[in-house]
Amino acid sequence: MNLGKLMAIAILLCGLVAGVSIYYLQVYYFYEEVVPTGTDDVMLTTLDGARTAIPYADFQGIDADSSPIRYRACFTTTLTPAEAAETYKPYEGAEPRNAPGWFGCFDAEAIGDAIEAGTARVFIGHRNMEFGIDRVVAITDDGRGYVWHEINDCGDKAYDGTPLGDDCPDRDSFEKDQ
Repeated sequence: MNLGKLMAIAILLCGLVAGVSIYYLQVYYFYEEVVPTGTDDVMLTTLDGARTAIPYADFQGIDADSSPIRYRACFTTTLTPAEAAETYKPYEGAEPRNAPGWFGCFDAEAIGDAIEAGTARVFIGHRNMEFGIDRVVAITDDGRGYVWHEINDCGDKAYDGTPLGDDCPDRDSFEKDQ
């Protein structure tokens, strides 16, 4: 074999190793299982602004420190969407984000279809849990629930460089308070 073929094979092997490593890091490595407390893993914001835990079971969750929007969780509840709507603040415009394929309980497309069909409702779990990031909770008619993080309007503005405006908290003081 001549030197050119060896160099080509070495470059291909390096590319393959890099590709497999990047895939593994993005899909598996950064995620950690969320260990449920059993009492306050699923909380909603009431109409008067207080955060309260709702009844839930079968909680499964994943999160990663590498991004504030990687959180996903699934659970079951006896609370119906109609009952929740009487007590908790709705969240408009929620779009579930895809979870890794190995986290089988969270199907973003099916959750989005349920929201669109009206068989699931989305509520505020925690507004600005990090600057520009809201935790939202969807509850379906059949007693399943899902939690994920959404980038809110202030986050969109902050990340694209648009001036924040008066309706957003001051980012510097917000980060100091947290």
